[in-house]
Amino acid sequence: MASLNLTKGGNLNLTKAAPGLTHIIVGLGWDVRKTAGVDFDLDASAFLLYAGDKVKSDKDCIYFNNLKSVDGSIVHQGDNRTGVGDGDDEQIKIDLSKVPADILKIALVVTIHDADVRKQNFGQVEKATVRVVNGADNAELTKFDLSEDASTVTAMILGELYRAGTDWKFKAVGQGYAGGLGALATSYGLV
Repeated sequence: MASLNLTKGGNLNLTKAAPGLTHIIVGLGWDVRKTAGVDFDLDASAFLLYAGDKVKSDKDCIYFNNLKSVDGSIVHQGDNRTGVGDGDDEQIKIDLSKVPADILKIALVVTIHDADVRKQNFGQVEKATVRVVNGADNAELTKFDLSEDASTVTAMILGELYRAGTDWKFKAVGQGYAGGLGALATSYGLV
């Protein structure tokens, strides 16, 4: 199957696109526009969401300070503080077969570290993308390129993995938030 490029709001049934799919790699990439001042540090995170699109605890946020879910089904591959180079800047590996049944959705987000202090926003970031890759053969299943202006936001929900019966689907979201990781965490039930 050829990779499907999604637009905002589009989705793909991953289970049907790659029968037998169990392991995926979610790659998040970006290029920072050349500007004077402090370097950008973008951070990928995954929020494990239960009924009502809420987390149960801070352990349900997988990011640079919590690299692995309690059950080991989701593993963040580490913090890239520069975004330099081609391809994925940060990756999150997910074993779909081990994700607990009560986790209904996994929100995939990118935030700008210390954005308010550094006076940075996503309007200064170019080529923000999220892609889903089959972990078995490294074939790209889908990709979403964020192309809209986000000059006032410091956090972005790039996409969501969600259950539809026994299938897993990916939805391209592209929703921005002011307030960075804290605002997103609050919206998902963390205080």
